[in-house]
Amino acid sequence: MGTDHDLVLFGATGFVGRLTAAYLARAAPPGTRIALGGRSAQRLEAVRAGLPERARDWPLVVADTSDAGAVRELAASTTAVATTVGPYARYGLPLVEACAAAGTHYADLTGEVPFVRASADRFHEQARSTGARITHACGFDSVPSDLAALLTAQAAGGGLTDTTMVVTRLSGGISGGTVDSLRGMVDEVRGDPATRRLMTDPYSLSPDRDAEPSLGRESDATAVGRIDGRWTGLFVMAPFNTRIVRRSNALQDWAYGRGFRYREVMAFGRGPLGPALAAGTAVGVAGIGAGMALPPTRALLDRVLPEPGEGPGERARERGHFRIETTGTATDGRRFRTSFAMQGDPGYAATTVMLGEAGLCLALDELPGAGGVLTPATAMGTRLVDRLRAAGAEVETVEL
Repeated sequence: MGTDHDLVLFGATGFVGRLTAAYLARAAPPGTRIALGGRSAQRLEAVRAGLPERARDWPLVVADTSDAGAVRELAASTTAVATTVGPYARYGLPLVEACAAAGTHYADLTGEVPFVRASADRFHEQARSTGARITHACGFDSVPSDLAALLTAQAAGGGLTDTTMVVTRLSGGISGGTVDSLRGMVDEVRGDPATRRLMTDPYSLSPDRDAEPSLGRESDATAVGRIDGRWTGLFVMAPFNTRIVRRSNALQDWAYGRGFRYREVMAFGRGPLGPALAAGTAVGVAGIGAGMALPPTRALLDRVLPEPGEGPGERARERGHFRIETTGTATDGRRFRTSFAMQGDPGYAATTVMLGEAGLCLALDELPGAGGVLTPATAMGTRLVDRLRAAGAEVETVEL
């Protein structure tokens, strides 16, 4: 029995949802059956009215995550769903459950470790049985990290040891949706000791924690260091991205190597100000987290940080950019480096491309492997790399 749609974009009326709808209207192949999903028919109609002419007849799917029946109908109506509806810990599991049961592929933008852990624990085996590819982290969290590690390991023929991703360029803004997700994670960590332990375990997203190798302390690299002449320090997304990459390795039977040690850092230049900038970033991130944990300071932060539905303007999104470099050492001493760069605000313009292409990849492409609660590397792998290159991403792997 066929489906009504190839791809449903759920959360199309939100900030990132509107941007993703506009990208799909430009980039989807002719004849792709795309629908816009969300809670409000009126708001969905307004989004559709602002799209190019070719998208004006896209169907609308009205569903609320609190309505289990509507969510099941949405999942059953389509080959794939791409969702921007977060915080995912609050709103995401009903849609994951419906897609896993229906055999419908799924992509999201989560950067929430507890949500991915809950999704895997509850729905991985069901998704394997139905063939659903439940694919978390399909934006700047964690597509560049995950695909660069995959390509570096493939070039080395597996058997990687020390591997480091360095963010060498980064320019972009922050949206209210991201802030809201951060609030939710702070509340979870503060209120639940089990969640705190989960967040500090470097293998917290492994499909088989007991089978992970003992490699000593796996750092999220908050300390100031130096790599290839650049000062380095905390990359705020490392605590999530590193766990996605390690899950990818384990889901592939540790194809990157049993001695694969992975970390992510941010570069702060080569000059004398580098150490101060690196240290200041770590202090600032810690300060925001601590501020959100205390009611008086949270109230102050809430007054200055963007609300859900808000984000950087068009000019800022166009001017943003990022570049990462992932360098891995093979067991025989050879070194390989994968660079991954895109123009556009990482969290919005570039993420829109990543989520849009992930949705199209899941909906339209023949993909190897089985279903389950997966990662970009294990659900789509080099097929997504090819799509992103065609969309303007610069991705290259070289031997050093």
